[in-house]
Amino acid sequence: MTIDTNSPNPLVSVITPTYNRPDYLQAALKSAVQQTYPHIEIIVCDNCSPENPQTLVESFHDSRIRFSRNSSNMGMFANTIKAFQMARGKYIACLLDDDMWEADFLEKLVPPLEANPDLALAFCDHYIIDANGNIDDVLTEEYSRSYKRANLREGIYQPFCRISLVDKSVSTATAAVIRRDAIAWDTIPPEVGGSWDIYLNYLCCRSGLGAYFYPEKLTRYRVHEQTDTMLSGKRDAKAKIRKAQADMFCYEQFMADERLQELKPYFQQKLAHISTTLGIGLMRSKELKTARSYFWRSLKQSLKLRTIAGLMLSFTPPTIASRF
Repeated sequence: MTIDTNSPNPLVSVITPTYNRPDYLQAALKSAVQQTYPHIEIIVCDNCSPENPQTLVESFHDSRIRFSRNSSNMGMFANTIKAFQMARGKYIACLLDDDMWEADFLEKLVPPLEANPDLALAFCDHYIIDANGNIDDVLTEEYSRSYKRANLREGIYQPFCRISLVDKSVSTATAAVIRRDAIAWDTIPPEVGGSWDIYLNYLCCRSGLGAYFYPEKLTRYRVHEQTDTMLSGKRDAKAKIRKAQADMFCYEQFMADERLQELKPYFQQKLAHISTTLGIGLMRSKELKTARSYFWRSLKQSLKLRTIAGLMLSFTPPTIASRF
């Protein structure tokens, strides 16, 4: 693809990291190729799925799609960052393989970025869909309220640290277009793991640039059994541990950033909650001594019944404690 840097419609790189979800991937790519904003490249980065999705990707017969397949599974973080690093556009938008976009997603979010070079990103609200792609109206409105997008006014927010890192209004993994040169993509530490989207929010905030909010639901976030927020029980203890460790790394970085000192009380609360979550995950994996240290750490920050219960159970036999 030849990149015309003088084009009135700058190139947008759509990155889609994927692993073993061909049906969802097909729906995601369909929503990408049907964008009313046409000047895009679509980067599909397959993390060595058991069934190679190359035939599926090629079935779209769209020259804007670039396909890359890893020879072995790199892990979710490395595969995602690889896709970001392959991007050549002025802007980048992440379309995860289980999500979808409305046809005018890019058409509505690119212009504010073009009009104002002092913006790091533009973002919008989104729908919640179930495993079958059906919109859940109740959950959609619940998410909009919980993440404080329901009453967020359209326009520029600068700085936007609070709405991004505290309110969580911004979702760089689901509903945002990012100015590519606002982030040094090669410097993102692997410790952020599955919390890479939170860390991208942080990097965009610390760039000193602003954010533009467009108050329409322009994307569809799919909630299903493999979604991080849906993981529960012993079967997913390892996944819970990895996510909590990644969250902890991120919030420790936020705590250490002097530019975010006014948000420090919130970060302390988050670290206390994450420490308890990590302790529970470790206890379910029967790593009681290690779990106990995280419960103690959490209690130094915040006295919560959940943490106290976890600490008490960590002194019981592993067969009992692992049921928590």
